[in-house]
Amino acid sequence: MYTKQEIIIRSYREGKSQRCISRELQISRKTVKKYIEEYEEKLKQPGSVTTAHSEYLSTAPVYKTGCRSKLKLTTEVQQAIDRLLALNAEKKRQGLRKQLLKKKDILEELHRQGFDIGYTTVCNYISGKESRPRGKEAFIRQVYVPGDVCEFDWGEIKLYLDDKLVRLQLAVFTSAYSNYRYAFIYRRQDTLSFMESHVRFFSWAGGVFKQMVYDNMRVAVAKFVGPHEKEPTRALLQLRGHYSFSHRFCNAYRGNEKGHVERSVEYIRRKAFGLKDRFADAHEAELWLNSVLDKLNGTKQTGTGKSAAEMFAEEEAALGGLPPSKLVCSEQVQLRVDKYATISYRTNRYSVPDHLVGRFVDVRILSHQLEVYYGNKKVARHKRSFQKHHWVVDIEHYLSTFKQKPGALPESLALASNVYLKKLYQQYFLEEPRNFIELLEYCQNNKVTHEKLEESVNRLLARGNKGLNTEKLRALLGNKKTSGRQSSEDSICKISKQQLSVLTGLMHQNN
Repeated sequence: MYTKQEIIIRSYREGKSQRCISRELQISRKTVKKYIEEYEEKLKQPGSVTTAHSEYLSTAPVYKTGCRSKLKLTTEVQQAIDRLLALNAEKKRQGLRKQLLKKKDILEELHRQGFDIGYTTVCNYISGKESRPRGKEAFIRQVYVPGDVCEFDWGEIKLYLDDKLVRLQLAVFTSAYSNYRYAFIYRRQDTLSFMESHVRFFSWAGGVFKQMVYDNMRVAVAKFVGPHEKEPTRALLQLRGHYSFSHRFCNAYRGNEKGHVERSVEYIRRKAFGLKDRFADAHEAELWLNSVLDKLNGTKQTGTGKSAAEMFAEEEAALGGLPPSKLVCSEQVQLRVDKYATISYRTNRYSVPDHLVGRFVDVRILSHQLEVYYGNKKVARHKRSFQKHHWVVDIEHYLSTFKQKPGALPESLALASNVYLKKLYQQYFLEEPRNFIELLEYCQNNKVTHEKLEESVNRLLARGNKGLNTEKLRALLGNKKTSGRQSSEDSICKISKQQLSVLTGLMHQNN
């Protein structure tokens, strides 16, 4: 429009020729001539001056593009593209989604058939067919009853734990009535975490919702039976049977069918870890998460004027009762102890007492820890490792072997796994590995923790002792085992003296 005005002004006010205007504005002479002739036609109409100035000079040019013929995208090319798109549709119906032709593949096929056409033209044509106007979807607003529906979903978070970036999972629960949110942190979206999160949530809520809503997560859906029916997993069936609730699965790609928890995952993740994402461990992160959830649930909601916590208090009376006992969420496997006195579970190795080498042990796997039993007796417990090819070793499991092979202690993984014990050994027991092993054995027999041992070492050093040895530490810790033997011997002597006095009295009577 600015260029059109310049042409008219320079022609009528400045009296310049069309050739001069074309040269100054660097446009075609035909364009200059067209606008001048259109303006002259407006001047010939009734009310010419007013119409020309108010309408023509203030209206942007309109270009007629609809009547242009397409030189490359001919009818034959369109039919060829349509045939290839129909082939893609047939593959979708057959479940061959990974073998669909991409736009680039369609272009190559057109070139092979002899059509001279560009990639942009093909993309525009396909996009135009895929984006045909459709009627907008209507949504039905729902009304919920207190204690009726609760939604569950997973969400991924990335936090720095001990300065290491770790990928964690949020197990999020949201009440449909009160919009009350609660969440737990787990390492994986596995079956044990799924079950344990429900047990913890129902225990915390003090009751059970009538219906739980899930999407098509693999820990809840075992397999699809037909286009709409889904078969629940064994874990979900165990939860249903124990806590007596019903369940409902959402349709595929329909996050709006569980919109409360769908928004809650993003909302909690942003509010809790948007500004603070560094913690010492996962336990500290979960404590921080709980404090943030208390604030979020205590905030007044628009529409109701009440906080989620206040509305959830109304729901508690409507929740179903809890069963007499909690559901045990664990897996039981039997594993053989290898030559390193370890068992292997999911690429990681966990130590057990060395006298169990070659034997089978029963292992109870929980979401956060692993327990080992032999002959119905717990012989080891470890915190689960979620790394790959990681060794989780307790030095106390190898004391019997170290007594026979003290030279293997300095470079052993068992000693290296405990930073404090390794430092203690290198500073005070480097030349006396047997004494160090005796100290560890004493601590094991008398249930002296490493914290208690460290406290005793610091007390001895504070008194001015330049060196440490097993005798000094045992004296400070208290020789419980020896004192137990002495008390047992004292009682035996007392009974023996009583029996001796009775026998002496009988001898005197006989005499």
